[in-house]
Amino acid sequence: MGDRWHVEVDRSVCIGSGMCVNHAGDAFHLDSARQSHPTKEDRDAGEHVLAAAEGCPVEAITLTLAGRTCQAEL
Repeated sequence: MGDRWHVEVDRSVCIGSGMCVNHAGDAFHLDSARQSHPTKEDRDAGEHVLAAAEGCPVEAITLTLAGRTCQAEL
């Protein structure tokens, strides 16, 4: 079984370029305001999703390992 990623888009940063849809149309879609949304929050890791995140001109896409929780140091 391979890695699964949790996919998030910071819509306060997203400029609606559509590059994510261009790279991974099955993983992202643009709403009527041209804001990106993942089609599924957790998905199998894949090169096309990584390419979408790396190709975002404003770095609005975050990929983390699904099921992992991080705890901030106090």
